[in-house]
Amino acid sequence: MKKLLAILLTALFVMSMVSAMAEEQITLQLWSIATESDSSHEAFVNAIAAFEAEHPNIKIEHNATENEAYKTKIKAAMSSGEDLPDLFFTWGMGFLGEFVNAGRVVCLDEYYPAYADELPEAMTVNVRYDDKMYGVPYTMSLVTLYANMDLLGQVGFDHIPATYEEMQQCCEDLKAAGIIPFGVSGKELWCLSEYVEPLVIKSVGGDKLRDMYNGVASWNDEGVIKAIAAFQEMVEKEYFDPSASALGNDEVKNNFIQGKYAFYQNGSWNNKDIGEQAQFAVEAGTFPVLNPDVPLYQMIGGPNNTLAVTESSEHKEEAIEAAFYLARFFSDADYKSGANLPCWAADPEAEVGPLIVSAADMAAKADNMVLFGDNFLSADAANTYLDYIGLAYAGDVTPEEYAEGLDADLNK
Repeated sequence: MKKLLAILLTALFVMSMVSAMAEEQITLQLWSIATESDSSHEAFVNAIAAFEAEHPNIKIEHNATENEAYKTKIKAAMSSGEDLPDLFFTWGMGFLGEFVNAGRVVCLDEYYPAYADELPEAMTVNVRYDDKMYGVPYTMSLVTLYANMDLLGQVGFDHIPATYEEMQQCCEDLKAAGIIPFGVSGKELWCLSEYVEPLVIKSVGGDKLRDMYNGVASWNDEGVIKAIAAFQEMVEKEYFDPSASALGNDEVKNNFIQGKYAFYQNGSWNNKDIGEQAQFAVEAGTFPVLNPDVPLYQMIGGPNNTLAVTESSEHKEEAIEAAFYLARFFSDADYKSGANLPCWAADPEAEVGPLIVSAADMAAKADNMVLFGDNFLSADAANTYLDYIGLAYAGDVTPEEYAEGLDADLNK
């Protein structure tokens, strides 16, 4: 009896150990830019809570960092290979590509087929390298021109100007009425690029701009020179807030929401904040073309916001499952909240705000879409590219010097 009892006790002990191991707590580290002021913050909080509820043995520790500081943080961590998270937010193309080339990111090819019915392959184009998938995209963004229609109405405009000449006249009329035409952050170079890139693509066209980013076409192009001249004219004529150099993007966006500017051009991820907070009629559109031979809906943007998994993760399978789960959740939540366009299949019956409807309409009309330059290019090239935009904004280079210098530095 004593031997039988000992055997039973041993069996119970082993079973309890197996059960304990099955319920072993796993902690995944997630890095993102979804700070409390970010429009996706609520979606991140809710998605993590939902995932943890369905996976009681997995906890996700979320570390959010402001956009620009995040870029520095993730690049430094990837460079050193130390203290990396299990999964992380990233942008596609050149930004993620550097981490892939360094061997820091897990290939997701064998996992993607289980989600292919919900995540179209076309939405994964910016996270593929040598035709292998390394990230899970969840939203698509477009550079969007937001217009305060109440202020435009004060100077006789009931629509967003359709031609460049009409835009110039509108800005002059706004200035005469004491209204600042455009808000932009002059100290955040990526915000300035949100003005330069639409001017360039609407001057040279999407195919040529893509070739320029890929290094197979010269930046020393008449269309680029014309676009930079137009950008500098906007600065010189004070179409931008004279205080722009001292303002961050959050301040500029809030100023627009408070009715200080007639226009604000930035990513479509602002749809939710502007749509919910602005106390005036808002329309979302696209900047007019500089070159009449270029179609209006040559757009800057594309599938971009992405989650990826690090090779150094001790819990790769769980991190990969979390990446797909969270991305699908974010895609749905951001779309339904009006924050951004989905990469995953969306609920056709969902009621969304007018700004997200406008964004979807522009995406549907787009006959060419090129990703944001600082994401398309590799890190070093992107820094050079943004530095030239800063020089153009400050008036430290002529349009010709911009085109010549950028071509020499990027295509050397």
